[in-house]
Formats: sequence, C-alpha cells, structure tokens
Amino acid sequence: MRAILPLLLALSLPVAAAPLHSQFLPPDDLSLRQEAPTAQQLLQVTDYSVVVAAQRQSDQQPIPITSSLVLRLKGKPLSKGATIAQVLVNFDGEGGKSLKKPVFDDNTRTLTLNYPLASYRVVMDLLRNETLYVQFLTYANGHVWADLHTGTVRTR
Repeated sequence: MRAILPLLLALSLPVAAAPLHSQFLPPDDLSLRQEAPTAQQLLQVTDYSVVVAAQRQSDQQPIPITSSLVLRLKGKPLSKGATIAQVLVNFDGEGGKSLKKPVFDDNTRTLTLNYPLASYRVVMDLLRNETLYVQFLTYANGHVWADLHTGTVRTR
C-alpha cells in the first residue's frame, strides 16, 4: 500500500502542461507548442451579433469607401484565470494577403481574431448548430494560438 500511495497522489495531480481543450489542437508539426502555455483564455460562446458596416471618409480625395464584416461573440470564461469578455472576429475579403495575428487586450478583455471572408459561412453554421468555444493560448517563445472549435459531436 505504501508503494501505491505516491502513485495515486501523482495521478490525482493536474497536469500543468495540458491546457483545457488541448484535445482540439492540431498536431504541433513545427514544435511551437512544446512547453506549457503561459496563458489561456477559453470562452464558451452563448451570444453573438453580426455587424456589416461601411464608412466613407469625406476628407480624403478620392473618397474611399471601406466596409467590414465583424462577428461579436460573448459568453462565459472557462479556463482558470480567464478574463475574456468578448471576441471580435473580423472577416477580410482580400484572401491573398496575410491576416493579422490574434491579439488579446487585457484592458478591454477582448480577443480579436482575423479570418478570410471564405470562413464566414462555416463559422455561422457552427454558431447556429453547435456549442462553440474560442481558445487563445500564448507561449513563452512568442507563439500564439487561437481557434474557434466545437466540442466533440456525435455523428447522426
């Protein structure tokens, strides 16, 4: 029994290296997530709104008109120490250019994600039909990871 007790204690301790929802991360082919993340923001989405906007800056010539498509997600934080209040998902119609990296603003408690416009329909379908989570991880090596994912779904 004395030999088994330390083993039972070790098995009951949480594993520090694996963040919540780590099972939804893809393989780390480039070895960027080898160490434990330094921070995690995990949100279960409960509400969303879509904002389609256009603006015209009248003080510039020629007068440019720009438009945006933004998805605002709100929900409940799930990870320990999470302070996330909302997620802004920007959809960029210029698919050929590089997207901005995910950024979490501690002051506003807002995570900003950028996806190509082609992803809009997929994200909306997930929001309408599944429980959706937003995950943001930061690592000491400067790597950041962000995703939208469902839980495990049974096939029908």
